[in-house]
Amino acid sequence: MQDDPKTLVSTDWLGRHLGDPDLRVIDASWHMPDAGRDARAEYEAAHIPGARFFDLDEISDQRSELPHMAPPTEKFISRMRAMGVGDGHQVVVYDSTGMFSAPRVWWLFKLMGKADVAVLDGGLPKWRAEDRPLEDMPPVVRDRHVTVSLRNDLVRDVTQVARASKLGEPQIVDTRPPERFRGDTPEPRAGLRAGHIPGSANLPFADLVTGEGTLKSPDALTEALRAAGVDPDRPVIATCGSGVTAAILTLAMARIGRDDWSLYDGSWTEWGAFDDLPVATGAE
Repeated sequence: MQDDPKTLVSTDWLGRHLGDPDLRVIDASWHMPDAGRDARAEYEAAHIPGARFFDLDEISDQRSELPHMAPPTEKFISRMRAMGVGDGHQVVVYDSTGMFSAPRVWWLFKLMGKADVAVLDGGLPKWRAEDRPLEDMPPVVRDRHVTVSLRNDLVRDVTQVARASKLGEPQIVDTRPPERFRGDTPEPRAGLRAGHIPGSANLPFADLVTGEGTLKSPDALTEALRAAGVDPDRPVIATCGSGVTAAILTLAMARIGRDDWSLYDGSWTEWGAFDDLPVATGAE
């Protein structure tokens, strides 16, 4: 793969740069509520040297009833300062699954106007498999000034998505598994209707990732988009269950050279909860 410190870097790249003074590594591990795993406890037991833990549920807009919505800029700034992550830093984000929740934090940094942030391809599993160093010590944190410039073009709300659903532009692409998209199985969150946003295409996030937990090549990503009925040359709104795996699609779009993508932050957790919003079932 081609390393790009603004989108995706390899374990080799991180291994070479791990001692750089302006590098900040972030463990963005997060698991579904029914997974029975504690991401913070796993981080405290073993993480890439110097990594800070990013609590996806806490660093969010907790005024919202929806899970891990993007935080207000003031909260993002305060949490990043507390973590010693700020202006002038190259950030590398990874997770303990390989390619799952790290892109969500990558998207969040982009939303806050931060350009120099990349996802670690293959994440912690690949790092471990290569017998690279780990530690269980908390990092030494020094306060760093943080400047934010919110990019509203990278996020969409329910009104904007409803308009796109009606007009067919931009394309809405749902990264949930096919059985959830079709409405064949109940949603993992109680109280949500089954199905999908009318007019949306289904491109399961697993189709964007290799069996080793790395992001597919740009050519393979383009092929996956086309196979799902998505035109890679047209704007895309990414959606999923709660705005986590949709970010894998935004990273994929960036990797194929597109910048006309956004993420529906409320995703199906919001859309599926409101009876006055239309729901489609079956394959589109």
